[in-house]
Amino acid sequence: MIRTIVVDPLAPSHFAFKEVDAPQAKPWEALVKVKTVSLNRGEVKDAKDQEAFSRPGWDFAGIVIEPAKNGEGPQKGARVVGLLPMGAWSEQVAAPLSMLAEIPEKLTFADAATLPVAGLTALYALRKGGMLLGKRIFITGSTGGVGLFAHQLAAQSGAYVVGTASTEEKADLVRETGSDEVIIGYSAISSARKFGPYDLIIDSVGGNTLAALLPQLAHQGVCVAVGFSSSNTSTIDMMNLVTSGGRTLYSFFLGEELTRQSVADDLSLLARLVTDKRLIPRIEVEAPWTEINTVAQNMMERKFSGKAVLHIA
Repeated sequence: MIRTIVVDPLAPSHFAFKEVDAPQAKPWEALVKVKTVSLNRGEVKDAKDQEAFSRPGWDFAGIVIEPAKNGEGPQKGARVVGLLPMGAWSEQVAAPLSMLAEIPEKLTFADAATLPVAGLTALYALRKGGMLLGKRIFITGSTGGVGLFAHQLAAQSGAYVVGTASTEEKADLVRETGSDEVIIGYSAISSARKFGPYDLIIDSVGGNTLAALLPQLAHQGVCVAVGFSSSNTSTIDMMNLVTSGGRTLYSFFLGEELTRQSVADDLSLLARLVTDKRLIPRIEVEAPWTEINTVAQNMMERKFSGKAVLHIA
């Protein structure tokens, strides 16, 4: 038997612990002893709508205790990072090799656990802009896990990057990522015009923010909608969008993207960038996984920026 975190509608933040049978790996899966997991707002928010005792969790890092029976992938004792559609917040997981990557010895389990959802979302969203050297990029949600990774990767690609922040203190955090300009206050998105037009916009806010950003796209520009933290509806000026021509609004869902990408290779890439200190995860909270309810509640109340990592004893 192993312990895992499950959805419990009666718990303060809808999470509780339960003993379940240890996972049985399929031939193309490795059995991993989980050392750390990271939290994403989406999975925490979604837990409130899931059935009781369902098992949440996407990001994890740990040690292979049983390699895949097909003989491929990381071997026993390998340090790995991975991604699951559910159930990653467990003492052990059976992970498909396609979603698993070995990590360097110098990379901590805490840093590694931040990479799958946030890191891959940032990487794949930026790739929608093609060659980024010399291009102008606007990123909303700049102080979140995805935003901080996106800023760093965009800056290293030679782009001119503009971000957002709700306070001057958080603006300093965005500047540290290499952002060229930071707009303070989400109600002032229209002021971003002076730094545009933009070849690529990555938006995680949705609602009125998305509507205000679309006219700021350059010809052949792409707006990648990765979330909707403010509102899941938006009123778009279709006349402007259609008559301007050549602009693209791309709906981004990581689950769909993973079916068309080499996840293991891209996780390895992100891990190497962190090891080489070219990409720095912003971990604001580290705690034992027994504090899941407190950390989840603080995340939903936006009491910290960056990532939260839980350690499994």
